[in-house]
Amino acid sequence: MTTISDEEFIELWRTHNSPSKLAKILELDVRNIYSRRRSLELKYGIELAAKSKVAKPDLSTAHHHAARYKLGIVDGTVLVFSDAHFWPGDRSVAYRGLLWAINELKPNAVICNGDAFDGASISRFPRIGWDQKPSVVQELEACRSSLGEIAKTAKDARYSVKLVWPLGNHDARFENRLAQNAGEYEGVKGFTLKDHFPEWEPCWSCWPTDHVVIKHRYKNGIHATHNNTKDSGLSMVTGHLHSLKVTPWTDYTGTRFGVDSGTLSNTGAKQFVDYLEDNPTNWRSGFVVLTFVKGQMLWPELIHAHNNGTIDFRGKLIDVSKV
Repeated sequence: MTTISDEEFIELWRTHNSPSKLAKILELDVRNIYSRRRSLELKYGIELAAKSKVAKPDLSTAHHHAARYKLGIVDGTVLVFSDAHFWPGDRSVAYRGLLWAINELKPNAVICNGDAFDGASISRFPRIGWDQKPSVVQELEACRSSLGEIAKTAKDARYSVKLVWPLGNHDARFENRLAQNAGEYEGVKGFTLKDHFPEWEPCWSCWPTDHVVIKHRYKNGIHATHNNTKDSGLSMVTGHLHSLKVTPWTDYTGTRFGVDSGTLSNTGAKQFVDYLEDNPTNWRSGFVVLTFVKGQMLWPELIHAHNNGTIDFRGKLIDVSKV
């Protein structure tokens, strides 16, 4: 068996694009190759694609999502959560905290910034041992229940609230699988994700103002938030990496922000346990509060969830265990 560094493994993968070839070169079982591939993708926020006779699903196959949804916020509050990966019976501390924040802050808009739907049973990753995953129907019901409660809470708190859902890569699994394997059914009701969530406006990106964009992902890696705002020239709020942080960037044009909206799920949730293999992660559970005054976004605020049923916000610990 050959031991190699992360960098050497990544270089070999990109050279051969084949788990079977790497298994032969490194004298390892193919399952070990897949396992390390998953670990490196999560660790570095990269994608190690394999050659396949079937074209890899592309987000462009997910239809009926407007490119941009403009909110036109001048004064008000926007709550952004992402990467809920809702499974049956999942009611995380951050989820309860979001319901609390909606009642408390009465936001102009609530943004589900991608990956509410997990799509575990239609993942491109192989099954891990004898792990049990919920079916597509069970996941859809979990999403309907949770997003329905969020929508009801938001509408009870504020009559004119907007509910927007920029598509995530996990969300896209739903339509990608159907587009690849049942293309003849295109246009049939129920074959697009938005058919199941009519209260939420689907899009690729949501723009509270012309200077702030909210989308599921742009750059990858540990410096994604920095690179997102530096390279886009705008303040950008993304999910995908589950890191929950704010990175400011200042140049001649002023100060803007790269924000990661974390994960609405518990970081140790059953959705993640097996493929993480009990490895430590730079993940944090929570969501983001954006405040706008006269069209300008103030410094973004984070609400961080703790395992003891509390969230911290503006210098206080708030018990949301009974929400």
